[in-house]
Amino acid sequence: MKAWLVFNLATPFSYFRLMNENHNPWKVIKEKKIYNNPWIDVIEYDVINPGGGNGIYGKVHFKNIAIGILPLDENLNTYLVGQYRFALGQYSWEIPEGGGPFDTDPLESAKRELKEETGLVAKDWSQLIELHNSNSVTDEYARIYLARKLEQHTPAPEETEQLALKKIHFEQVYKMVEEGIITDAMTVVAVLKVKLMLTERKIS
Repeated sequence: MKAWLVFNLATPFSYFRLMNENHNPWKVIKEKKIYNNPWIDVIEYDVINPGGGNGIYGKVHFKNIAIGILPLDENLNTYLVGQYRFALGQYSWEIPEGGGPFDTDPLESAKRELKEETGLVAKDWSQLIELHNSNSVTDEYARIYLARKLEQHTPAPEETEQLALKKIHFEQVYKMVEEGIITDAMTVVAVLKVKLMLTERKIS
């Protein structure tokens, strides 16, 4: 059984307690689906919180796996997709991203998304990382891949998408992340992971 000591900053150096990381301190009394569409559910829970008080908690449930792909050619060029993000109300440059059904191999979804958004087909694939994008309010699970040995074909974006495609050296993308120009979470994570791999000469 895994456990750790948790330090309470409200009482410096005076209070420690042992916490079992597998124990759920939240008790759900009732749940109600507030909203539903083909991509998400919004659910509201009546709960007893870890402090013992009554409250509510809202969760956005995602019906697909979030997929991200960082393509990297032999000259260390990568490809960014630009689009206006409705939820943010601003333009965003990102690695190719999309969603894949839970009953489909995420790698197959990644191959489809890369081809649709960039026209690229990769012969070499490896998983970079898994993450939860915003785990305080959503259960969205993401898987990100590195795609190598690229061949250019014709993109086929969805009719709802208005995309721009930019071929750019990886180091320039890394600088965009460092300077806060790129803020998309999956892109930031993927770029930092690949930068670490290049530094440690795990890829070249």
